[in-house]
Amino acid sequence: MRISCTTPRLPAPRLVLSAAVLTLTVTAAACAPASDSGDASAPASSSTSLADCRPGSLALTTPGVLTVATDDPAYSPWFVDNTPTNGEGFESAVAYAVADKLGFAKNQVTWTKAGFNQVIQPGKKNFDFDINQFSISAQRAKAVDFSSPYYSASQAIITLQGSKYAGATSLADLKGAKLGAQIATTSLTAIDQIAPTTAPLVYDDTSKAGQALQNRQVDAIVADLPTAYYLTSAELTGAKIVGEFQPTKGEQERFGLLLSKGSALTPCVSAAVDALASDGTLTRLQDRWLTRATSVPELR
Repeated sequence: MRISCTTPRLPAPRLVLSAAVLTLTVTAAACAPASDSGDASAPASSSTSLADCRPGSLALTTPGVLTVATDDPAYSPWFVDNTPTNGEGFESAVAYAVADKLGFAKNQVTWTKAGFNQVIQPGKKNFDFDINQFSISAQRAKAVDFSSPYYSASQAIITLQGSKYAGATSLADLKGAKLGAQIATTSLTAIDQIAPTTAPLVYDDTSKAGQALQNRQVDAIVADLPTAYYLTSAELTGAKIVGEFQPTKGEQERFGLLLSKGSALTPCVSAAVDALASDGTLTRLQDRWLTRATSVPELR
């Protein structure tokens, strides 16, 4: 989540989406996401024609049905009411839009549950693709396939109001903080950029990290910006977003649909995402589900 290979940097504080969410750069899929070695870790555009990607020609988990996976619980703003099937929330809507581009009606889409940390491991999957805020990375691309990116976001620092870190204006101000993040996420990797004096604590999901913050077991947590908005507005009491920052270690935070390694579906799924970027659908979904702008300081 290309019109250009470079995501523009706006001066701090920059406008981001609040309450339901985010700074989103949806692009026209013209550039591949760079891996640590400089090679592409995922297709950024597909040469496959959608005309060749009709349901009857696809190698599906269940013939005639598109099987989509996500985690349980599935959080807002990505999903609404923990119900992926309702088409509400940014990722649920994206999944159905991809299905539509591939020729599937809504009643031909079925959902299955799959844990985040489970599905990034090697091995055959019991779904056609998974949508669950998977950051595209060269390391993960050794075990799974990714589609073209459909979303790009910065990282955010969340703490409690009144914390001595609530007024931090730079990443250096957070070096003494005890930090937490979800396992196997770009947010966890991004903590290296802060270089805290204490090793970060790792949690199964971001809500558990948020609960640890609420219980004052950590001083602050790191999450992508939209999730930070959700946590501070809906789950946590007395929490605030200290600021956002752009990762400089590892890959840019870009989300892709996850498929089995070497899946024959990958080119078609990428073609569908590319088409959604080109025809403005991704932007329209952003406008619908990610509303109201507010200022969040940029931490450097």
